[in-house]
This record gives sequence, C-alpha cells and structure tokens, in this order.
Amino acid sequence: MFVFGNFLAGLAEVLNIVLTVYMWVIIAQAVLSWVNPDPFNPIVRFINQITEPVLSQIRRRVPTVFGGIDFSPIIVLLAVIFLQTFLVNSLYELAGRL
Repeated sequence: MFVFGNFLAGLAEVLNIVLTVYMWVIIAQAVLSWVNPDPFNPIVRFINQITEPVLSQIRRRVPTVFGGIDFSPIIVLLAVIFLQTFLVNSLYELAGRL
C-alpha cells in the first residue's frame, strides 16, 4: 500500500508545481495586459493561448469588469490558491495515511 501512498504524494507534488506555474502565468498575463505588448511575439501568444480559455469562461459566467478593470485574473488566482490549499493538501494527507 505504500506504493500507492508514494504515487499520491508524487501526484500532489506535480499538481502543486503545475498550479504554481499557472498562477505565475496568470500574473504575467495580467501585467502584459497593462503594457499592450506586441501581439506577434511568441511568448505573448503562448501566454494568451494558455490563459484566455480559462479567463474567457470566467468573464462569460461572472460580470468581472467594473470601471474598465478586469477582475477575472483575481478570480482565477483565488481558485488556484483554493486548489493548492484544499486538493494538494488533501492528497498529501491521504498519502501520509496509506
């Protein structure tokens, strides 16, 4: 059973790293939206391709623009922090019990 516990611990660590990287990508996209970067830059295009599907879902479901400020990145960041706190810690706890 310890193998399954180690698998869950590894899964929790990978999930934590993926969520942390995505959080930084969301922050980078928010900063880029302030400076109006070159839309043909491959880094800018990659960041937009990664973040826009999630942000557009939030914008469609929740009115997040107040006074010209888009709050959808904040909602996504809060969701990522919730997943890191709840899901990753739950997986670590479950792995420790096995």
